[in-house]
Amino acid sequence: MPEGDTVWLAAKRMHDALAGRLLTATDFRVPALATTDLSGRTVNEVAARGKHLLTRIDGGLTLHTHFRMDGTWHLYKTGTRWTGGPDWQVRVVLTTDAWVAVGYRLPVVELLETSRENDAVGHLGPDILGEDWDEDEALRRLRAMPDRQIGPALLDQRNLAGIGNLYKTEALYISGVTPWTTVADVADLAGVVRRAVRLMRANRDHWQQTTTGSMRPGEDHWVFERAGRPCRRCGATVASAMQAEPGREIYERLSYWCPRCQTGPAPDPEPRRRRVRG
Repeated sequence: MPEGDTVWLAAKRMHDALAGRLLTATDFRVPALATTDLSGRTVNEVAARGKHLLTRIDGGLTLHTHFRMDGTWHLYKTGTRWTGGPDWQVRVVLTTDAWVAVGYRLPVVELLETSRENDAVGHLGPDILGEDWDEDEALRRLRAMPDRQIGPALLDQRNLAGIGNLYKTEALYISGVTPWTTVADVADLAGVVRRAVRLMRANRDHWQQTTTGSMRPGEDHWVFERAGRPCRRCGATVASAMQAEPGREIYERLSYWCPRCQTGPAPDPEPRRRRVRG
């Protein structure tokens, strides 16, 4: 699932391309909006709210989309070929005189009254990349469930909006805490949150996400997606295991950690699969 900085950058690029421009054509390829035509209206603003993207359109309408696992928006100069995927994966097309915005594989596409945006995003906690970011409120929400594991707590968008598995993993590694540590047992909870904020803000202006400071392939993360490889700090083998809370197995995620650099509870690492030579 894309992280909040990916959605923030998509919103910025779309805003720069579409804001203030008249829609010359629209094409909604989802059943509920199949007959909708917004041509003749002006795009007022494109904004991110956590992992949600809000395209505000003249007449008090907001196009709400969410990327989930692999949705994306692509921008093309009007008249150029689309390269984001096969035509059957297109869910929305917004056309202006200069640009075409094409939404691929978007699982959430809905049109709302702008005055009712909270119906879609009102449940979210403080937005890490928002102008109204409120650290104290985010910490209050996290501490409201002290027995919860810190990994899933950071991923819960109701606590703070924008963090995904990458920044959860890397912020906890830098903080020296395992994802299975309870919120109450995290000695410096504010420090964990601040590290996640710092990492996301450092990456929001470019597509590549680095937490180490290096942009070189294979050197851009500390432990995320590095299971079975040496820890960059101590040389121990990076571990991984699935993590889910009772009753919330649908939100199960693969967590990564260094057994030597991070303290706290953790399960036995998942065994590495041996490659079978055929």
